[in-house]
Amino acid sequence: MGHGKAIDGLTAGQLKELLAIYAKNWLAMDGVWFQSVEERFGMDEAMLHDANAWRRFTVVEARRIKAFLGLPEQAGLDGLERALALRFYANINRDEARWEDGALCYRTLECRVQQARLRKGMPLHPCKGVGLIEYSGFAAEIDRRIVTECVSCHPDVTDPSCNCAWRFTLE
Repeated sequence: MGHGKAIDGLTAGQLKELLAIYAKNWLAMDGVWFQSVEERFGMDEAMLHDANAWRRFTVVEARRIKAFLGLPEQAGLDGLERALALRFYANINRDEARWEDGALCYRTLECRVQQARLRKGMPLHPCKGVGLIEYSGFAAEIDRRIVTECVSCHPDVTDPSCNCAWRFTLE
């Protein structure tokens, strides 16, 4: 069997399982490089590089998902909801999206990054700054009119029932 052909004979269930494995592998790689920089140069340096990586990656991820879904240039909050559901994180984190007063509210209920850091006895990842870059960049790629607001994210936790919460509105 040639390279790239190994998946041809897999069932839908096996493909879903493989997708979850790929998502976990991607997240592990993200964590491994981050922790390497964190251990050698400290959290501030690791966060600087994390922000730079997410600034670029989130646009690539959003653009590809937008094309996959065939979303229009201004896909609105409905398009964002559909796109968020297909992010790599959606395969491995427990999350929810709900509508409140015309806004799309997205919450990560269980975050594998934070769970892994807690298991290793590490402090929680101070992800709010990078999260703002990640979520606002993703949303803007789906529709430039979308405004992103952080509702709760470490270290500024206002909702202890989730790891992070974001609110999206249309300008």
